[in-house]
Amino acid sequence: MNKSAPKLQRRLRPVALKDVSLTGGFWKKRQDSNRTVTLPIEYQQCKNTHRIDAFKLDWKPGQPNQPHHFWDSDLAKWIEAVAYSLTTHPDAQLQSQVDQVIDLVVSAQQPDGYLNVFFTVVQPENRWKNLRDMHELYCAGHLMEAAVAYFQATGKRKLLDCLCRYADHIAQVFGPGKDQIPGYCGHPEVELALMKLYDATGMDRYQKLAEFFVTQRGRKPFFFDQEADARGDKRVQWHQTPEYFQAQTPIVKQDKMEGHAVRALYLLSGAIDVAAATANDRLLTACKRLFDNVVDQRMYITGGVGSARHNERFTTDYDLPNETAYAETCAAIALALAAHRMLHIDPDGRYGDIMEKALYNGVVSGVSLKGDRFFYANPLEVDYDALTTQAATLSAFRQPWFDCSCCPPNIARLLAEINQLFYSTADDSIYVHLYGDNCARLQVAGGAIALQQKTRYPWDQTVQLTIGAKSPARWTLALRIPGWCDQHRISINGKLVRIKPRRGYAYISRKWSDGDVVRLELPMEVRLMQTHPLCRNNSLRVAVQRGPMVYCAEQVDNGPEMAALAIPQKARWTTHSDPKMLDGALTISAKAVKQDIAEWRGQLYRTWKKPKTTPAKLKLVPYCLWGNRKVGIMRVWLPLLPAC
Repeated sequence: MNKSAPKLQRRLRPVALKDVSLTGGFWKKRQDSNRTVTLPIEYQQCKNTHRIDAFKLDWKPGQPNQPHHFWDSDLAKWIEAVAYSLTTHPDAQLQSQVDQVIDLVVSAQQPDGYLNVFFTVVQPENRWKNLRDMHELYCAGHLMEAAVAYFQATGKRKLLDCLCRYADHIAQVFGPGKDQIPGYCGHPEVELALMKLYDATGMDRYQKLAEFFVTQRGRKPFFFDQEADARGDKRVQWHQTPEYFQAQTPIVKQDKMEGHAVRALYLLSGAIDVAAATANDRLLTACKRLFDNVVDQRMYITGGVGSARHNERFTTDYDLPNETAYAETCAAIALALAAHRMLHIDPDGRYGDIMEKALYNGVVSGVSLKGDRFFYANPLEVDYDALTTQAATLSAFRQPWFDCSCCPPNIARLLAEINQLFYSTADDSIYVHLYGDNCARLQVAGGAIALQQKTRYPWDQTVQLTIGAKSPARWTLALRIPGWCDQHRISINGKLVRIKPRRGYAYISRKWSDGDVVRLELPMEVRLMQTHPLCRNNSLRVAVQRGPMVYCAEQVDNGPEMAALAIPQKARWTTHSDPKMLDGALTISAKAVKQDIAEWRGQLYRTWKKPKTTPAKLKLVPYCLWGNRKVGIMRVWLPLLPAC
């Protein structure tokens, strides 16, 4: 297959999923539970809710279980997750199961290539008439991603050929031509999916279509108003302005990340890919500007994004409420993947820091340790006594599924593919972005290199990397030095070396031999984190972080009166790991103080005076693991005891 489009302008190359194997530790445990618990559960949920059987196209009006207009995307993400899992853990039974599902999906394709259950059996007369609300292109994008992943995992082309036919159909329907629709999806996603299809097939028409969707958005007149007029519908309402759809102006002119958080970050990811493929510096500059706006003014300390539950959207700079934070799991996933894309164009450790922050905190918080229950939103403060008196069990707030169930299969596919986020390569360099037990088989300087990591990261500061090579060769090992680490140490074969990081990476250039050992020390002191003064919600509060992990306080450890607890500025922290608690995660404790509640008896307000306090013990757990024991209060940001 030939590519006539410009070569991808990436400075780094992604590493194939099959070339990295997790061998233990934090991510291996989560990936194992994802494979053995989450994927079977999600299949059964798709079966029970008729998401799978809907592709039989036998639903009739008046019957129950009417297909929903984004059901296709949920099943597509499950297929994609299975594809990644089969890449790293071949499983004949699982492959047979997914092959049957794929056969059913392909059987639903229409003669002209169209593939969408809802608009085939429920509203066939409305195909492509409501791009604003009905997710047709969004569903198509997730099916494309699943097709590419399954082809790469198995070499089987059935789903890939099906989705190529669908993409060809879409390319005929949409575009700048006289008889084409000059529109785009209300929920961006197809843009990044088309770029994956382009990379997999070499067909430049898919890249051109992705570019059209990215650059058409924001042009005047506003397409969704024209579309609504054509179907005799209401134009967008006050809560769905052009900003909500990232369509207030072309993306190259945007300077704030606006609207629905997941949609915005999917669009950003697609735009980054298009900018790389077309060497579009203006578009890339806009992508960097928008990414910076998110992480510098609109991101929670957990890597969560999207501060408003209403419309799941960004609001304004520094508006980061804790208890009403939406911080959808899908949005944190999208942020991590956007950061990973930026790393390949611009190898700056800052992007790796954001990817790590989101993965360890705002992403993996979305699924229980066991892998059977999920969060859709990920707030930073919860008071269940105030919200409900019915939350008596854990199941009351971690859910087994959702009517709008985008998050469970999304986190399943992320955990199944996380291996390929650890490394990137250049002609003469290997970049290490993430740390964890794994074995990688990489190509650098014209030769094959085996790289093994041994570490208890993120609980322990030591990472050992062992080089395997058939013959000595000169190349560069680039180790990300996290922004939270002030004093790193590196030794090679037991000898300390001093390397000053450049843009977040320590570059070690030398002739490497088989058996060389690099030891990286990333001291993990407990840090009290404060927020920007304009973030009104966290005035005189601190969050606690150790290494990449943000910590929180739960009622099960600290009692129901947590609001009265305060952290001394010079608190002395101790760490503890109990294999019977939260799978051995590292917890941290310190002596704190608690206001005397008794002296307030009979009073709600009083003239200020120094409060009476009593000693108390504060115990914190990683934020990503909260909600795995008992229902109760949770806080990330805690009051700081004044020095006086």
